[in-house]
Amino acid sequence: MTLYPNLIKDALKTVRYPGSGKDLIEAGMLADNMRIDGMSVSFSLVFEKSTDPFMRSVVKAAETAIHTYVSPEVKVEIKTESRQAPRPEAGGMLPGVKNIIAISSGKGGVGKSTIAANLAIALTKLGFKVGLLDADIFGPSMPKMFHVEDARPYAEHIDGRDLIVPIEKYGIKLLSIGFFVDPDQATLWRGGMASNALKQLLGDAAWGDLDYFLIDLPPGTSDIHLTTVQNIALTGAIVVSTPQQVALADARKGINMFTNEQVNVPILGLVENMAWFTPAELPENKYYIFGREGVKKLAEEMNVPLLGQIPLVQSICESGDAGEPVALDSNTMTGQAFLQFATAVVRQVDKRNLEMPPTHVVEMHR
Repeated sequence: MTLYPNLIKDALKTVRYPGSGKDLIEAGMLADNMRIDGMSVSFSLVFEKSTDPFMRSVVKAAETAIHTYVSPEVKVEIKTESRQAPRPEAGGMLPGVKNIIAISSGKGGVGKSTIAANLAIALTKLGFKVGLLDADIFGPSMPKMFHVEDARPYAEHIDGRDLIVPIEKYGIKLLSIGFFVDPDQATLWRGGMASNALKQLLGDAAWGDLDYFLIDLPPGTSDIHLTTVQNIALTGAIVVSTPQQVALADARKGINMFTNEQVNVPILGLVENMAWFTPAELPENKYYIFGREGVKKLAEEMNVPLLGQIPLVQSICESGDAGEPVALDSNTMTGQAFLQFATAVVRQVDKRNLEMPPTHVVEMHR
C-alpha cells in the first residue's frame, strides 16, 4: 500500500471538531506540514488556544480515523499547535507595568473601593499612567463608581493573542468582572472559577505601559488574594481601615496576610478612611464618630507608614454613586486629601523600590 496526502485528508474529514461541528479539513485545522515516509505519517493539528478542552480527544479521534479508513498499519504522529500565543507565565503577565499595588481591607464596609477609585484618579492628576483592576469578583463596584455600567470591553488581536481592551475613563484603564456578568444577579462562583476569571483579567488584557496598576481586592482573605500573589509580583499593598476597633482587628489580619514569610509582600502603608465627620455647612468641624486616630495608632504599632486620613463627607458617597469620584476636583477639601494621599503613596513606592529588592510571585507547595 502507498500512502499519499489525500488518503490522510479523506480520513480526517470523518472527524468533527466538537466546538464547531465542522470536520478537521473544513475547519482548517490541518497544518501545512504533512510528512509521509513509507507507512509513517506526521502532521500537526491547529487549535485556537493551547488550552483547548477538546485537544486530546480530537487528536485521538484523528489517529483512530487514519487506522480505520486508511490502514491499521500506518504509524501516526500528530503534533498540536495553537493559533493564539499562550498566556504569559506567572510573574510575566504585566510586562509594561512599573508598580503593582494591591488595595486591601480586613473587612467590608470600610470604603476600600472608594479609596482605590480616588487614588487612581489622584495618581492620574499627578501625571502618571494608571490602570485599575476591580478584582472584587463577588461585589464589583467600579463600573458604577466610574459611570460605565453599560460598557462592554471587546477583544483585539495583539501580538498573536486575543486580548481584552480595558475601558478608559478619566484617563484610567479600567477592567472589572462587573463588565461581564449580569449586575442584577448574584455571582455564584466556586473559588476556582473566580480565580480563573481573575487570571484572564490580569493576563489576557491589553494593559500596556503603566506607571501604577492598582488592584482593588475583595475584603478579607480569599482565593482571590492567593491567586493574585501567585501570578503577579506586587510592589506592595495598602491596607484600608476605619478607626473602629472591630475594623482595626481585621486590618491587623490583613497586614499579617501580606507580611507572613510565605507571601512576603511589603506593606506600603495604611490609610484611615472615615477618619472624622465634617458637615458641609461646618467645614472646620471634626466629629470623630468612629473613634479617633485608631489607624494612626495601629500604623505606629505595626511600624508602617500612615499614608492618609480621609474624612467622612457626604459628597464622597454622592460622587461615587454618580460615577464622578471626588478626586476629580482638586479644589475641594476631599480632593486635596486624596491628592496628598496619592503623593504619599508615590513617595513610599519610590522609597520601597530604592531600599528593597523586587517582590517575587508566591510559590505554594503542598
